[in-house]
Amino acid sequence: MSNEITPFEAIRRTNPAGNEYWSSRDFARVLGYTDYRNFEAVIEKARTACFNSGQRVEDHFVGVTELIGIGKGGQRPVQTVMMSRYACYLVIQNADPAKEIVAVGQTYFAIQTRRQELSDEEVEAQRRLTIRLELRTHNSQLADAAKGAGVVEPRDYAMKS
Repeated sequence: MSNEITPFEAIRRTNPAGNEYWSSRDFARVLGYTDYRNFEAVIEKARTACFNSGQRVEDHFVGVTELIGIGKGGQRPVQTVMMSRYACYLVIQNADPAKEIVAVGQTYFAIQTRRQELSDEEVEAQRRLTIRLELRTHNSQLADAAKGAGVVEPRDYAMKS
């Protein structure tokens, strides 16, 4: 995919803690669902997939009440689901495959999920490297302290006083 902003990036939101999420109502519009009730069935299938994969559903699908405009400045409360990237991935996998935008979304979330996996692997590799370097430093300091205490031969390390 190119660097252009996809419809999925355009509706991505970020909370004050910096976590990204998507509104199910925005998502339904992008996917071409004109009746949100039809999209709710897709969300339910995705919730089931989330549960069956061993994930905590409430970590990925959070129900909220939003106010939407209804003309002449009025507002009406509606139920919306705030979804994590993983939730969006599951939703797009359960959406209507006849819609071209669904295929675009499946590709987008597959690529983004893989990028996140690679990023997580890099973070973990860096963490392991940092721990190894700290361990090397501590072992060196320990060896110096032992030498200063009169431990000279390797067999001296195993002896108790």
